[in-house]
Amino acid sequence: MSSRVLSAALVGLDAELVEVEAETGGGEMGAFSIVGLPDAAVSESRERVRSAVKNSGFEFPRIKVTVNLAPADLKKQGPSYDLPIAVSILLATEKVKDLKGAGDSLFVGELALSGEVRPVNGVLPIAIKAKEAGLKTVYAPACNAKEAGLVPGISVVPIKHLRELCEHLMRRSDILPAEGGQVSFKNREIMFDMKHVKGQERVKRAMIIAAAGAHNMLMSGPPGSGKTLIARTMPSILPDLTLDEALELTKIYSVAGRLPQGSSLVTERPFRSPHHTASGTALVGGGTWPKPGEVSLSHRGVLFLDEFAEFPRHVLENLRQPLEEGFINISRAAGNLTFPAKFILVAAMNPCPCGFSGDKERECCCTRHQVNQYRRKISGPILDRIDLHVEVPRVGFDHLVSDKQEKDSRSIKEKVEAALAIQRERFKGTPFFANSEMSSESVKKFCQTDQQSIATLKDAVDKLQLSARSYFRVLKVARTIADLDGKVLITEEHIGESLQFRPNLD
Repeated sequence: MSSRVLSAALVGLDAELVEVEAETGGGEMGAFSIVGLPDAAVSESRERVRSAVKNSGFEFPRIKVTVNLAPADLKKQGPSYDLPIAVSILLATEKVKDLKGAGDSLFVGELALSGEVRPVNGVLPIAIKAKEAGLKTVYAPACNAKEAGLVPGISVVPIKHLRELCEHLMRRSDILPAEGGQVSFKNREIMFDMKHVKGQERVKRAMIIAAAGAHNMLMSGPPGSGKTLIARTMPSILPDLTLDEALELTKIYSVAGRLPQGSSLVTERPFRSPHHTASGTALVGGGTWPKPGEVSLSHRGVLFLDEFAEFPRHVLENLRQPLEEGFINISRAAGNLTFPAKFILVAAMNPCPCGFSGDKERECCCTRHQVNQYRRKISGPILDRIDLHVEVPRVGFDHLVSDKQEKDSRSIKEKVEAALAIQRERFKGTPFFANSEMSSESVKKFCQTDQQSIATLKDAVDKLQLSARSYFRVLKVARTIADLDGKVLITEEHIGESLQFRPNLD
């Protein structure tokens, strides 16, 4: 006899339905085979399923059992097929009577040898796929139930044990569907507040512009000048996540297996800070079974690269595509996957190997050659993709002991949100979210300037030898500065401030 239940396979950040078919008989007694391009984890489910079935009070069939995972040309990975395989076998051997319509439901979960159901990755995209396919019920591990419950219109049944599921399918007991909880994005605790940053007014101004227009930013200064602290304040001045953004982030973190313990939804903008020894795969994603990297985990948030010049050059070159296009393509022999990567890059570096080039208090001990070699670790194309370049000088003693009340993050956040509200209204009906995302054609449409501004730009292009990319980035930053001022037209003052943040201006 044969049976069929549905499960799902993760393909990038999406899921594809998988039919789990089981048939008994027609071969060597006691044999148990799984076909349909399973990886090692799926093949090993034979032993987990065998023990889980026995420890749930059922007799495992003594005749041959064949399980097929269709479509056969789609690679299957991970332990999430344990539960549907066990259910399909119990249905095929008629140990369990299908009174709940299991064939029209979706099953996902890993089994312990005892029969307990363990959590798996990627339940949110699986639930989304189930809804798109017209399915009404998803049977998921109890630990993943709230995550799947974020999808409206789907009944999510939380499963703790295989025996419990079988009793439910045979109507001997009932398991109540999980309820999606109410989530608040407001009044989050601020760990790093702008008011804790003493002095550094120009750097703070650059941070506000970066947050208001989603611009990339590079800070250069001596050790101890506050670069890391300043970077960590960035999430505190960014607007709260919308529900759509939170679901998009949760999908990424779910597939990557990075959802916080006990959390079903990402409710704060991410702040990722990989070490400078991180590999290219860790940074942009990939692997045998491609998973999102740091650029995708920081989607709609901040990617902070401290000690920027210490990252291997070939690793930083991987940032070219996501910085320009907002996504990353992972190409493998089996196919191509695309992961979102719209983040704000905040980088920090020392001006030279010893860190004191240009410092007024300590003398630099590096040779000119060493300084040049150090700075050449970052290629021109990468620097050209960074909108705001700002020097972070040493903080003077007077600033450190000053009782002056600095502006806190909440008040700055209001100003940033006002600028972003202008951009949301401007970009209605377009794929853009912030000024930094505008195409060159959109810059011509939305970045209207007066005659004096055009003259200033022409002079800057000639003297600074700006590339075409730099020219458009200057205009995008000027557009953000004008939005912060509540101005419709970009003036010479806005262009001038934008040009101050280009590298080597002085």
